[in-house]
Amino acid sequence: MTRTGIAAGDFILLGKITRPHGIRGEVKILPYSGLPENFRHYGEIFIGTADREERVPYTVEHCRIQGRSVLLTLTGCRDRSRAELLAGKEVWLRRMDLPEPGEDEFYLIDLIGRKAVTVDHRNLGRITDILATGAHDTLSVTDGGREYLIPLRKEFIVEIADQEVVLKLPPGLLEMNG
Repeated sequence: MTRTGIAAGDFILLGKITRPHGIRGEVKILPYSGLPENFRHYGEIFIGTADREERVPYTVEHCRIQGRSVLLTLTGCRDRSRAELLAGKEVWLRRMDLPEPGEDEFYLIDLIGRKAVTVDHRNLGRITDILATGAHDTLSVTDGGREYLIPLRKEFIVEIADQEVVLKLPPGLLEMNG
């Protein structure tokens, strides 16, 4: 299992620059969301590491999709040698720059820290992480020393309130977490 790229605080981890593309300074990005088209909405991104001090802002001049990847032209990155310096770095976005989610939509990062409860009012603990497990994302819910891994599926979510997420889980799912 791998982390989906959810960052605490003001920045959201979007993906990683895998390599330069061509000779004119384009960079190829692997988006962690699996939705490369989202990059068309971002005017400014930050490139660096998880350490906020090292994130550098870049204006996105041009964006194009190539399969599951994104090719970006960035201000100040005009040749392959400049693009090579960015290879392996992470791509971040300020949380405030995300578009507002539509009705019945939410950002995964907004679930972190909320209480997870079942429809019969059983408190499972707090959502502490979201894991990418292949078929679907998985909520990591912890309460003391106990951890529940709950598939993040639309049919399991009854309500997302300000402080909690109400879940309707199939019989036996919690017991499988042993």
